[in-house]
Amino acid sequence: MSLRGFHILFISLATLFCAFFAYWAFFMNGDQREVMIDVIGWVCAIGVIAFPVYGVYFYKKAKNILTK
Repeated sequence: MSLRGFHILFISLATLFCAFFAYWAFFMNGDQREVMIDVIGWVCAIGVIAFPVYGVYFYKKAKNILTK
């Protein structure tokens, strides 16, 4: 596996991790509602949006580097 392929895989796994963790923080946490858990949930929710955006940016940039 190339470094580019590993990077795309890592970004995909990080996105899935953030999605699960945000879901846990907001819906599966139960009665333990604390401010820190909400903050971590929001940070992970932002990560769910930011990681794919970065992944697309990296994929386009890596494709251009390889074609030159």
